[in-house]
Amino acid sequence: MKNVFEQITADAASAVSELIERAALKEGQLLVVGCSSSEVAGGLIGHDSSVPCAQAVYRGIAPILKERGIALCVQCCEHLNRAIIMERAAAEAYGYEIVAVVPQPKAGGSFATVAYANMTDPVAVEEISAHAGIDIGGTLIGMHLRRVAVPLRLTTEKIGEARILCAYTRPKYIGGCRAFYEWDSSKEDLYRV
Repeated sequence: MKNVFEQITADAASAVSELIERAALKEGQLLVVGCSSSEVAGGLIGHDSSVPCAQAVYRGIAPILKERGIALCVQCCEHLNRAIIMERAAAEAYGYEIVAVVPQPKAGGSFATVAYANMTDPVAVEEISAHAGIDIGGTLIGMHLRRVAVPLRLTTEKIGEARILCAYTRPKYIGGCRAFYEWDSSKEDLYRV
């Protein structure tokens, strides 16, 4: 039988794996994670920060993203204006401006602190436009998602005691009644040179 932290890790791994699959995330894309370790532990967001719960969630999510080449972007709490902790290489690849701050459990949150401690070359940026995200415990990650965000319910509904809500993004539909949104490959020969 799994202990509570092993179960949190297993649930986090299950959720992020399903999100990657259903959102069709690709190597090099960004996934934002907001995580209230307080809510995971069964407490009130912002009041019961838990480093062990944050570590358990990180153990479930980070290896899967690393294996698939998807950049983990961790949202800090409101005390750091919801800044993002991510690897320097990903921040530079997307042209994000790096800011000077280091998260702590009570200023940034336990999950951001754990991510910072375990990343190879972590940096903070103020904002990103992620391809998908997972909100663990009501952290409100929407400000860091690309438009248009599409809500996604997973088979895993909770991590620890925290409810989760996921989203992926898609390009905006533009045009009018004559617009098409998928290429008709059966007509390709008509247009080739």
